Amino acid sequence: MPVLKEIGTKYGKSVAQVALRFLLQNGVVVIPKSTHEERMQENFNVFDFSLTDEEMKQIEALDTGESLFFSHYSPETVEWFMSIV
Repeated sequence: MPVLKEIGTKYGKSVAQVALRFLLQNGVVVIPKSTHEERMQENFNVFDFSLTDEEMKQIEALDTGESLFFSHYSPETVEWFMSIV
């Protein structure tokens, strides 16, 4: 995501750190998972910066309101799920 990368560059943070910070600033409880020690440490380093209101709006604008995986409302998806039960 270019927006997250651009914001991350401004703060010297990764895209993942910007995403975590966005969620935290929105009051979402996050439980990041990693098996890599360096990424675990990176996940903790999100409390030394804050996103501006403008940056928060830029990130919020990325939400299309659609799942990237599948639609829970699609009859075909529902039928597929029912076929595997």
